[in-house]
Amino acid sequence: MTALSPGLDLRALAGEAHRVDDEVRTLRAAFVEAHAEELYAELTDGRTRYLRIDELVRAAALAFPGLVPSEAQMAAERARPQAEKEGREIDQGIFLRGILRAPKAGPHLLDAMLRPTARARRLLPEFLETGVVQMEAVRLERRDGVAHLTLCRDDCLNAEDAQQVDDMETAVDLVLLDPSVRVGLLRGGVMSHPRYLGRRVFCAGINLKKLSSGDIPLVDFLLRRETGYIQKIFRGLLTDDSWHSRFTGKPWMAAVDSFAIGGGTQLLLVFDHVLAASDAYLSLPAAKEGIIPGVSNFRLSRIAGPRVARQVILGGRKLRADEPDARSIVDEVVPPEEMDAAIDGALARLDGEAVAANRRMVNLSEEPPEEFRRYIAEFALQQALRIYGADVIGKVDGFAVGSR
Repeated sequence: MTALSPGLDLRALAGEAHRVDDEVRTLRAAFVEAHAEELYAELTDGRTRYLRIDELVRAAALAFPGLVPSEAQMAAERARPQAEKEGREIDQGIFLRGILRAPKAGPHLLDAMLRPTARARRLLPEFLETGVVQMEAVRLERRDGVAHLTLCRDDCLNAEDAQQVDDMETAVDLVLLDPSVRVGLLRGGVMSHPRYLGRRVFCAGINLKKLSSGDIPLVDFLLRRETGYIQKIFRGLLTDDSWHSRFTGKPWMAAVDSFAIGGGTQLLLVFDHVLAASDAYLSLPAAKEGIIPGVSNFRLSRIAGPRVARQVILGGRKLRADEPDARSIVDEVVPPEEMDAAIDGALARLDGEAVAANRRMVNLSEEPPEEFRRYIAEFALQQALRIYGADVIGKVDGFAVGSR
């Protein structure tokens, strides 16, 4: 290692590096904003090809060197813990914000994310034949027209990471592709974790150990999650199979045992019916973690009201499932021992001929696609900045040690 020169001002050097980064990123942001449509058209052959977000940034790195990090640069980033990364995902965020803001490119990219994944298409014949697919984070089982998605990461209380996102998107695609499935149900499995041994848990939010180790990527987790399977639950799967609708959508129910923390609560905001045990609680600990809780900032004010939304998102307030303010998120609360029977009753109510069409119209009214696009465009950059914020970097190791 080369010895540092005596009297070298490391703070001055760091400040100069930061200034240079800011100047380059200012130019990059202006360039993408000015040329987003042309860039996207070049990468997608005039919008005739549907590239997912991960495919798009890789294609951009090859076609326009320096615009986004190269694959070699991103591989080096992935090998480092979060505190030691160079923050190259910020440059991906700049690029994706510009593309998503563009009136033609943005909707086309979001449509690409609503198409069935290659993994789901490979697994579809098996699921159609057996009605069961077991993945690392999710078990999918079809019974009497109901698709049961069970979160089965029992060692980490169903904390979310890139594997969970991949498995959930695969499962959601299979549910929407299977014509014999009428309703989807998401529930947490029985835990082997010592603190909740033998109990069901819905979701502990983002996996803080993975965040600390640098394994919560912007593209393959934070953006894929919001624009992929969560949008597919809410908006439907883009199949172009029918003249009367480009989307295949179905009713969805969530059943919450124990708690829905962070991403778990975010998920509830797109379900058609939410059932919770009376001893369960909900939370969005974004202020504590220093990051943005997905699309909750966009949805929760509309659903729970602006004051409750600020208390939960900014103040870290926990909502007990049985308290009045939680009833805007939770439709039905029952004692823990009555969950199974209540699930059966709610599924029967969702299994109606007109439910799918009506939920589509309600969702279209509540969250027009253009409004979602404007939000997710800004989220692409702001969340990238947050995961490299000094406060987050300073907290992640503590999160990993004291994770939920």
